[in-house]
Amino acid sequence: MKKKWITFIASRYIFKGRGSSPVLALLGIAMGVLALIVIIAVMNGFQLGFIESILEISSYHLRLDNVPKDKDVELQNKILSVSGIKAAVPFREIQALARGKRSGQQAVFLRGLPDNALEIDKTMLTKLDFEAGFFDISDMNSVLLGSELARRLGVVFGDQITMYSISGILSASEEGSGLDTLKVAGVFRTGYYEYDCSWAFINIKSKIFIEDESDLKIGVKIANRFQDKHSLEQVKKALRNESGIEGVKFSSWRDYNRSFFGALRTEKLFMFILVGLIFIVVGLNIFQSQRRSVLQRREEIGLLRAVGGTERDVRFVFVCDGAIIGLTGAGVGLVIGLVLASNIAQFFTLLENIVNVFIGAINIIAGLFGAEQAETFAVFSPAIFYIKEIPSRILPHEVVIIFMFGFMSALAAAWFASRKVSRIQPAEVLRYE
Repeated sequence: MKKKWITFIASRYIFKGRGSSPVLALLGIAMGVLALIVIIAVMNGFQLGFIESILEISSYHLRLDNVPKDKDVELQNKILSVSGIKAAVPFREIQALARGKRSGQQAVFLRGLPDNALEIDKTMLTKLDFEAGFFDISDMNSVLLGSELARRLGVVFGDQITMYSISGILSASEEGSGLDTLKVAGVFRTGYYEYDCSWAFINIKSKIFIEDESDLKIGVKIANRFQDKHSLEQVKKALRNESGIEGVKFSSWRDYNRSFFGALRTEKLFMFILVGLIFIVVGLNIFQSQRRSVLQRREEIGLLRAVGGTERDVRFVFVCDGAIIGLTGAGVGLVIGLVLASNIAQFFTLLENIVNVFIGAINIIAGLFGAEQAETFAVFSPAIFYIKEIPSRILPHEVVIIFMFGFMSALAAAWFASRKVSRIQPAEVLRYE
């Protein structure tokens, strides 16, 4: 209780006699926290959207390659008996060429799935947005196309396409032609351009796929994808005594997408560092402000030391000063940042509407003089960017790190600046007072 005077004096130093320095420092911390939260949330939205599309549609969490065709059901049941396994989906995939009615050939990555794939893997549908039709590959001659692939082929729901294998894997439905005719039973969109422009799904039992042991694979989904190493070991253990699986290759999503996920992680780290430079600038501002405060209050510091305040106590006054700035600034930035990041799509819509109001007014004036009129403004135009809306994903642990980064930058700056207190001797300061 006897140390209450420390926080009392620190609060008076903040709110009285210091001009605008604390306000500028506080605003700097708040803007840094706000900017980092919003930027990282939007980056998370894009990156996690890509990652989840890859894991839910393409690579799965775990994969078993080169599965013997007569062992798929048995291995599937064994895998599902392992704790933490959500789904085990057999599939085949090949490269092919497709041709629509009004276009040339397009390269296609053709994946075969069971007709009950959505019953086995319920999370897959969360990443497939069907623009036409629905997930139905029960007909051996039906195919599901990505939205961009369908556009390039010039086909819509219900049309037919012809398809043949690049390496002769496809069987011939017409004598000597090597072609198969498939009906478009659905057009899907994942939001991941590579899949939308080149992927197609058909039934795994279709005659398109060659019946050999090297074709069959099993994709495994687990409850927590970050426990992939543990789950992979458990799956290997469960299949250890199975015969005929010596050639099966086991891999996790980290192995299958190492370079791509590593690039995303590096991109995010560098963005964090670059935006975090704001805190270094603000920290230097607080450091200089606190040093100036120490020099301006030499007499007050000398008096505090003379009446019993220790060097540590007086230094703590200025550290509390920095802590108040850091907590207040980081807290304000945190609240505004979370609100903005949670409503980022609405914010950009409002921004676009405001700008377009001004553009509309300018166009009216330009029309009176016969001048060329400007186009409407869009932050992320669908004609340029392959997105329908701006995604945002807030991760709690990153929010805590950003908040602590803002707070600690102010605290560290105040602590370093307060070291000059040790050089002030009460007897020298008060000698002529």
